[in-house]
Amino acid sequence: MAGTIPILDGHNDTLTRLFPPADDTSCGIDDRRGDGHIDLVRARQGGLAGGFFAIFIPSLGEGTSHEITANDGTTLEAGCFEPLDHAPARAQAESVLDRMEAMLEGAEDRIRLVRTVADIEQCMVDGAMALILHYEGVEMLSEDLSELEADYARGLRSLGPVWSRSNAFAHGVPFAFPCTPDIGPGLTSAGKDLVRRCNDLGIMLDVSHMNYRGFMDLAGLTNAPIIATHCGVHAICASSRNLLDDQLDLVRESNGIVGVNFHVGFLRPDGANDEETPLSVIADHLDYMVERMGIEHVALGSDFDGALMPAPLGDCAGLPSLMDVLANRGWSDESLHALGTGNWLRVLRDTWA
Repeated sequence: MAGTIPILDGHNDTLTRLFPPADDTSCGIDDRRGDGHIDLVRARQGGLAGGFFAIFIPSLGEGTSHEITANDGTTLEAGCFEPLDHAPARAQAESVLDRMEAMLEGAEDRIRLVRTVADIEQCMVDGAMALILHYEGVEMLSEDLSELEADYARGLRSLGPVWSRSNAFAHGVPFAFPCTPDIGPGLTSAGKDLVRRCNDLGIMLDVSHMNYRGFMDLAGLTNAPIIATHCGVHAICASSRNLLDDQLDLVRESNGIVGVNFHVGFLRPDGANDEETPLSVIADHLDYMVERMGIEHVALGSDFDGALMPAPLGDCAGLPSLMDVLANRGWSDESLHALGTGNWLRVLRDTWA
């Protein structure tokens, strides 16, 4: 039974893989012949009904290791990335939007850009992939937010103010293990304006990659559920990218949701980037969150096409294997359906205008 459950996934970087900066062609998602983690052939095999497709502007060059100081005074080494300028980031985002729209044209029977929960539900009835447009880091937006309403009209329904680098709106956590996410200051003035404007428009805000103080600032401002599309449990894996218990509590109190990230370095207690990681480790994070927050606040947020997956999962075709692990742990069909799609649909009804 578990293998038949449809999945709405919290995060992927497939658009970045399909449409890299140097590529001006329109690539297809129908069958990537084993490349990456998502295509429509493997999605049907794995029950992947749709998800949040991120437009992410890659950093220039490799991240460099720096000595940083956490807010508690602890000093550690972390992988840091330099900020990006708005103009080239905007141009690249426009390029991806153009190529995405070309890919979707005439493909309504297979994949659709969705703007409402009703759109997602119709996709599931029709067997078409539901594509929710997401910005991961908002370097493509000006500080005055002059492009935001036009992007909303174009289909943007979700954004994370930062990736793991600072910008005009907030401060992202650097990649570090073991490390607290309590590094650096909170939202800037522009970042607070962004939260308010997204609330007004009904654009979902994603706290993944935000540092602790930014998370807390957003939690104090937003009138929508707090959502982390692709994070893990810091108490299990002490990565800077994972959430502390008090953050999980605030997600629960806001009627929000956390999508569990499948990247092995954010799952394993030793923080190792080792693909020989059993699916039981994903289940451990899910069980912890369910115990802390309740089943209604837990979902999946794979980070497909942007992270190192556990070998027993492989790609989106392997999703039934994860559901089987949970079923074998005693998860009911009702809980698996809530994890797969029900919780995301609820939180989007509460968030989208």
